[in-house]
Amino acid sequence: MDEAHERSLNTDVLFGILKGVVSRRRDMKLIVTSATMDAGKFSEFFGNVPVFRIPGRTFPVEIVYAKQPCEDYVEAAVKQALQIHLSQPPGDILIFMTGQEDILCTCAVITDRLQELGDKVPAILVLPVYSLLPSELQAKIFDRAEGGARKVIVATNIAETSLTVDGIFYVIDSGYCKFKVYNPRMGMDSLTVFPVSQAAANQRSGRAGRTGPGKCYRLFTDYAYKHELLVQSVPEIQRTNLGNVVLLLKSLGIDNLLQFDFMDPPPQDNLLNSMYQLWFLGALDNAGSLTPLGRKMVEFPLDPTLAKMLIFSDDLGCVDDVATVVSALSMPTIFYRPKEREEESDAAREKFFAPESDHLTLLNVYLQWKKNSYSSAWCTKHFIHAKSMRKVKEVRGQILDICKQLKMRISTCGTDWDVVRKAICSAYFQNAGKMKSVGEYVNMRSGMPCCLHPSSALYGMGVQPEYIVYHELVMTSKEYMQCVTAVDPEWLAELGPMFFGIKQAGETRAEKKAKEREKRAKMEAEMKEYESRVEAKEAAKAASAGHRSGSSASHHRIATPGAMTPRMATPSFTPSSSGSSTAPTLVRKKTPKRFGM
Repeated sequence: MDEAHERSLNTDVLFGILKGVVSRRRDMKLIVTSATMDAGKFSEFFGNVPVFRIPGRTFPVEIVYAKQPCEDYVEAAVKQALQIHLSQPPGDILIFMTGQEDILCTCAVITDRLQELGDKVPAILVLPVYSLLPSELQAKIFDRAEGGARKVIVATNIAETSLTVDGIFYVIDSGYCKFKVYNPRMGMDSLTVFPVSQAAANQRSGRAGRTGPGKCYRLFTDYAYKHELLVQSVPEIQRTNLGNVVLLLKSLGIDNLLQFDFMDPPPQDNLLNSMYQLWFLGALDNAGSLTPLGRKMVEFPLDPTLAKMLIFSDDLGCVDDVATVVSALSMPTIFYRPKEREEESDAAREKFFAPESDHLTLLNVYLQWKKNSYSSAWCTKHFIHAKSMRKVKEVRGQILDICKQLKMRISTCGTDWDVVRKAICSAYFQNAGKMKSVGEYVNMRSGMPCCLHPSSALYGMGVQPEYIVYHELVMTSKEYMQCVTAVDPEWLAELGPMFFGIKQAGETRAEKKAKEREKRAKMEAEMKEYESRVEAKEAAKAASAGHRSGSSASHHRIATPGAMTPRMATPSFTPSSSGSSTAPTLVRKKTPKRFGM
């Protein structure tokens, strides 16, 4: 296993699985390699195995720290780059920034300052690098600059390990990076700026010593490096949604996830919340075991919500259409919005808008691209990432192959896109929102306000839909919904019965409570039966091993979904119905409890 220090989600799960495999198979050898990992920690995790250190060919890098903490790392990076350009020997410069906005700002300021200095300053070529930049523009960093000009490359942390550019002799480290962090209580990802770790800072400085002796200018103090930065970055498994991890481990027969041998165990809240989400999607039953739907979902290399959407689309006869939507959602974005042509690119995007859905907008783009023979020139003309679209096509083909293996019908709904919206609702009913005001909705489960993003097809519509579902919430300046689709309230009650119901005229409160008691009694009976089976299994295991297992009944309870809690302290939504007073009304039900919480 290479690049072990990156501690990706899949890598950490593999560590735990392979540790168990190696302990049972003496013929299997596992080699874990990395340039910067904490070798002692890895050795201890795998049973104090030997560590081999293999020296590589590197050049010395001089580290220069800031004398005082800088208030504006963009301005400090610009000044440092210009100072290097005007006073240091030839060699390209690599600047580490947090994201696209900071990168474009840094490039613009450097260009403006050089213009102010006039023609007496040596030639310089400023190049941005970030994930949403078209591939042909990213490739420019590898080309030799004309006339011997110095290159200044401004990049995200993708340049720490994924990119190696010859000719870099100077590195400017802002000391920050951007991570997506999942909040299990709010069910929301937030893109947040964090200080880098010592390991990441060392990785960045190493970029200056690939082809010769170099310098790394750190825009933070020596004291901050030694006393304020974490030694290692927080592993992805401790800051992300674990739905796919739970599905995988359950499919491998690992029932008690809280006892799985993670190198760095994820927060219990994250693990239990992920199980809870899989339960209401129908992937886990009340006893926490995989359902037939869950076993199908495991087959897809997709987020559980997207896998559920795809499988449900088989019943609606729109597998082909939903496969396109799911494939497009696997890309960060398919639209390109250059800073100098924002209005033009926004106008081009609006031509593809499906008024009721951002998801259908993605489908429309793909269908139009297909009509134009999958042309890259067509993509460029309409400000669409050609590389992303080619990847969408590739992923779509892989998904449809899996659908065929699962005996799903590769059907299309033609122009009846309402069934596609219903399939979308089947996966996102937990992310349902009710209109509060223009451009603003309230999550019907949590009561959290959330806003339409200005780039949404629903933003600025003449008639705003009352009910919507969204792909995810991302916290930036506001809680913005990403990829929004209008839905019918009846769909929410049909597809998310654990959260919503249709209040029929004439139904008394006593009748409603009786139904809830009946459901709760059934769920509790299932859980007791499951706990009895687990206790019997543990007792048999303890007897065969000659000693009693240390795991307690409370552990089984924690890993068991399906219990109910009293009503949460959040608003209950009962929208007023139009027309007759006997019309059914969508109501929010009591929220089922998170496992063991």
